[in-house]
Amino acid sequence: MAELGLGMMRLPVLDENDFSSVDYDQVSKMVDALMDAGFNCFDTAYPYHEGLSEVALRKCLVERYPRDSFKVFDKLPTFAITEESQLEPIFKEQLERCGVEYFDYYLMHNVSGYSEKGWLDVDSFSFANKKKEEGYIKHLGLSTHANAEFLDNMLTIHPEMEFVLLQLNYLDWEDEGIESRKCWEVARKHNKPIMVMEAFKGGFLSDVPKEAEKIMKECAPDKSVISWAMRFVANLDGVFLVLTGASSFKQVEENIAEFNNATPLNDEELKVISDVSEIINANITVDCTKCRYCVDSCSEEIDIAKLFDLYNKEKILGENEWSPIGNAYVNYSKLPGVGIASDCTECELCIEECPQEINIPEVLKDVAKTFETEGYGFTN
Repeated sequence: MAELGLGMMRLPVLDENDFSSVDYDQVSKMVDALMDAGFNCFDTAYPYHEGLSEVALRKCLVERYPRDSFKVFDKLPTFAITEESQLEPIFKEQLERCGVEYFDYYLMHNVSGYSEKGWLDVDSFSFANKKKEEGYIKHLGLSTHANAEFLDNMLTIHPEMEFVLLQLNYLDWEDEGIESRKCWEVARKHNKPIMVMEAFKGGFLSDVPKEAEKIMKECAPDKSVISWAMRFVANLDGVFLVLTGASSFKQVEENIAEFNNATPLNDEELKVISDVSEIINANITVDCTKCRYCVDSCSEEIDIAKLFDLYNKEKILGENEWSPIGNAYVNYSKLPGVGIASDCTECELCIEECPQEINIPEVLKDVAKTFETEGYGFTN
């Protein structure tokens, strides 16, 4: 079976409105729990937490454990590369931030059509291969949110890629846009080991609608909702690592417990998974995983991921004249220096950044219609 690793994209913060306020003490506890349980893989990336995810890895892991006791995964931000002169400084900065002399695993980050300037116009692959030859990278792979055909082409053009990082979960398995199953099949065809991201779909699969939870409990009373998502990916052929995007020590503890008991799903449970997927899809309005790539591109300082999360929750609960979710939107709107949904200028830069290809400006219009009403104190 696969191993469990910590994806350091959604770390706990001291101020929920400041994504850079990483709670290093709690992250250290999360690291300790995983290391004590025998799980020693930690994944970060250049843009996570405004660059502080790599710093957190250094402070909470590298400076506290022997170098040979853990594995560091990092990524070259192809989407941020516009010229070759950027490659060496960014790579050097990553080594310094992480406090390491080499990366155990290094990935070309989110290789796709929208990021092709950073890997096609600029030959980032040759740069990464050179760093591997020099000993700064032990294993080189790629991550992508693109479709199966694109992945197949990339692995054909770049057979030197040793592994892939894919978005795999039971909700996206047959999704025609994400093509999780087809991408998994392509990776198996090319005999590439697979890392899994978004096993819980940004939290959607750890807090499913009551109707879905009910049929899960009827089928397997002793299994938690989280365990279904974990068991689905942990036992897929070819998967060597499942990343949890845990944002608290409690979540890490739960993930460890569930992973240690991640038995394969039987035929009856697979049928339940199919039914649960239909229920969840009927309840999800915006297919946002809260990766936050869009947020950095927004000139109006709109916390798009946060607003989409509130919007989804409001739709699941049902629209009312007043709700606690709407009140949370009001509280957000009063924060200094933040943009609200109606501030969107429709520049569409966020669409280019979105791995899920959401038409963000159009959805923000719906968010504004839902929350920015007279009932919540907004005026046109």
